Amino acid sequence: MNAYVNQEILNNIATIEFFLPEKNSFPRHILAQLVETINSVGNNKEVNVIILKSGGDKTFCAGASFQELISINDAATGKIFFSGFANVINAMRKCPKFIIGRIQGKTVGGGVGIAAATDYCMATQFAAIKLSELNVGIGPFVVSPAIERKMGVSAMSQIAIDANTFYEATWAREKGLYASVFESIEEMDEAVQKFAEHLCTYNPEAMMEMKKIFWRGTEDWDNLLAERAAISGRLVLSDFTKETLKKFK
Repeated sequence: MNAYVNQEILNNIATIEFFLPEKNSFPRHILAQLVETINSVGNNKEVNVIILKSGGDKTFCAGASFQELISINDAATGKIFFSGFANVINAMRKCPKFIIGRIQGKTVGGGVGIAAATDYCMATQFAAIKLSELNVGIGPFVVSPAIERKMGVSAMSQIAIDANTFYEATWAREKGLYASVFESIEEMDEAVQKFAEHLCTYNPEAMMEMKKIFWRGTEDWDNLLAERAAISGRLVLSDFTKETLKKFK
């Protein structure tokens, strides 16, 4: 199957689904498409709530495309590449509608940032998380503000430093990333749908004002995440990272 970002609107619920053949790992142009879709749906007056999901029944998101990462040869291109997830997080932050995350399986790196940027997140028991960036000589600079906001500095630091370990979904729930963890995708999907339908019975204006309050203090993130993207863009050119990335060619 080819990569895609699809949207469906039914009964005031918008479902955004992305899919990429390589474990839902994002190249830059698909991240840009996801940003456009979030912005479009967020501004649609027929939409009261958004469900964000990925295709397939295994990995939710494996982060950034390694093939595209390997091809970076200058700092400017590196900053643009790492700005992809920054733009998605900022689009989710600014979106006036509540976004429900639906996490069916493992999520890594930028995928953890996307999960953290949702307003309410549900997952299966298979949705373990890992921040693997330190393994390749960079760090989760772009996504860490969203993760820290949701899980706290301690939990974010733990998974950022322990870059080889997948942390179980129950641990992520205990730390605040997931609101609920289900035994199966079917149970999770039923709960996500019921929750979205229930949110649609609320006043849309009240939900919009609540979201502004929830994200208070993040007004500088356009600049902050751009600065973080520049750090990653510089580090990806380091000898350490270049040598490490050769293993993935």
